[in-house]
Amino acid sequence: MKVLVTSQGSAVTDLIDPRFGRAAHFIVVDTETHQTTAHDNAPNLNAAQGAGIQAAEAAARLGVEAVVTGNVGPKAYRVLNAAGIRVFLCDVVTVEEAVGRFDAGTLTETTGANVQGHWA
Repeated sequence: MKVLVTSQGSAVTDLIDPRFGRAAHFIVVDTETHQTTAHDNAPNLNAAQGAGIQAAEAAARLGVEAVVTGNVGPKAYRVLNAAGIRVFLCDVVTVEEAVGRFDAGTLTETTGANVQGHWA
């Protein structure tokens, strides 16, 4: 399964970014092969508006089946949900630890946004 984890940096040893739309990076992890790819989210990080929607569209283009992040707003959640992408919430730990928690089934899947829009 391909999982996108929001990250403050481009390595699995970096901390997850608690923001979805304005995360610094997305790290995509294949939970079967443990291969990772880092994706810079600078265009959305600096967007005047629509960062969550654009980030959710980017996640869909990356072909992920799940997102692990600290927070997700209502517009981003709607786009992710429409794309069939499940959203799991995690506190700020390393990307590697967040993936471990995902694999262990200890993360909470959210059924909606947990913050209002424009959360910085």
